[in-house]
Amino acid sequence: MIDIVNVTKTYKDVKAVDQVDLKIQSGEIFGIIGYSGAGKSTLLRCLNLLERPTAGQIVINKKDLTALTKQEVRKERQKIGMIFQHFHLISSKKVYDNIAFSLKAAGKSKEEIQKRVPELLEMVGLTDRADHYPAQLSGGQKQRVGIARALANEPKVLLCDEATSALDPTTTASILQLLKKINETLGITIVLITHEMEVVRQICHRVAVMEKGRVIEVNDVYELFANPQTELTKQFIHTVHSLTLPERLLIGRKGPIVQINFRGESAEESIIAETLKKYAVLVNILHGQITYIQDRPLGTLIVEITGETLEIQKAIQYITNRTDQLEVLADVA
Repeated sequence: MIDIVNVTKTYKDVKAVDQVDLKIQSGEIFGIIGYSGAGKSTLLRCLNLLERPTAGQIVINKKDLTALTKQEVRKERQKIGMIFQHFHLISSKKVYDNIAFSLKAAGKSKEEIQKRVPELLEMVGLTDRADHYPAQLSGGQKQRVGIARALANEPKVLLCDEATSALDPTTTASILQLLKKINETLGITIVLITHEMEVVRQICHRVAVMEKGRVIEVNDVYELFANPQTELTKQFIHTVHSLTLPERLLIGRKGPIVQINFRGESAEESIIAETLKKYAVLVNILHGQITYIQDRPLGTLIVEITGETLEIQKAIQYITNRTDQLEVLADVA
């Protein structure tokens, strides 16, 4: 669907995007995450040539946009919707007219506009806000108008540039659910820029991690969470799925403290109960959580295991064999 081929974008002596290669499949929600200055927004704007790459190719539906004339690019942009962090609505126009603006710009007839705008308002849940001005809307409602406007010309691709960064957590969740519904019902390919790993966890199928203009890691979201390869990715995951054990809980312990990571089916099995049946040990749960990613569980448990040394060793080996990973955090003699 989208091939980003060796794309570089340079401003004077600064490489905002540095030799990026990515393939985004048709119908997927693809996340690009990185801290401010990583180059993710510049890369996104290269996809519809709002920023023309200094080098490389942007190929969408087998058409190389970088080889087109300015007039041809404007025509292709009608197939690429875009929503922004700060909405960019026309304050002097009502909701209906903000959405209709995109249709008028595409040369649609009055009859087509009158038919399409109500459909879009219903899609984003704003049928009762058609005659309101942007100033009369909440942040979430403004973004819904932005989404409706971006979908007006039935694009094949939707670009989202920090679309939820200006919203509170509850509103963010509702906007993400709307985008997920749009992806599922319309089959639109969504490319989503964010600096929040929670956004990636909730909605994306795959994700690329950017640092200093380069893509340093790409993977299925679940696999990225379960087995991050770079230090930056680990930092992002730590904001969503992490356990920090207070130092006081290590004081006075009689057995080793271990962290057990569960992936997939192992997170839903009674491994600890089975361990207690097989070996003469006690397991004291100190901390734990299960995060669901794409409806698949990813769990972490921190426990103290006490008993005879040999039995503890056998129990640890048994748990290690049954789970994805076990790490001894403190080996109490």
